[in-house]
Amino acid sequence: MADSLAEPEIQVQILSRPELLAPVRSMVNALAQDAGLDDISACHLVLAMDEALTNIIRHGYAGSPDGRIWIRLSQLADGPGLRVEIVDRARTVDPDQFRGRDLDEIRPGGLGMHLMRSLVDRLEHAPRPEGGMRVVLEKRPAHTTAGVA
Repeated sequence: MADSLAEPEIQVQILSRPELLAPVRSMVNALAQDAGLDDISACHLVLAMDEALTNIIRHGYAGSPDGRIWIRLSQLADGPGLRVEIVDRARTVDPDQFRGRDLDEIRPGGLGMHLMRSLVDRLEHAPRPEGGMRVVLEKRPAHTTAGVA
């Protein structure tokens, strides 16, 4: 499938350290607004990305502070919006485990995938053949439907 993307605006590599998430959130929020997202849509994308990064740090790298995470940010070429691609070399996880728990089950935790799916227009996650995972998040402004299935 051909992606409708411009060249990446920013590519960055971070270590799997929670204290690095705040500057990444700020960077993505600023670029999302530059890409035409309204404040709420930009915040939704940032929250979904933060959840994905937190899961990589907590579950993929089991809290190890020296894991590598690559983040690639691209404006969508077919209209306003931003794509966040996250790649890691953490423990590979079966995508079927990403279902999240039943929403009727009352207990803490397990809602991250539900949250991420509800916040973005596109969410993909898959193991990489060379190891690790790849997560793609896309968000368009709330008033735009171009390219959304």
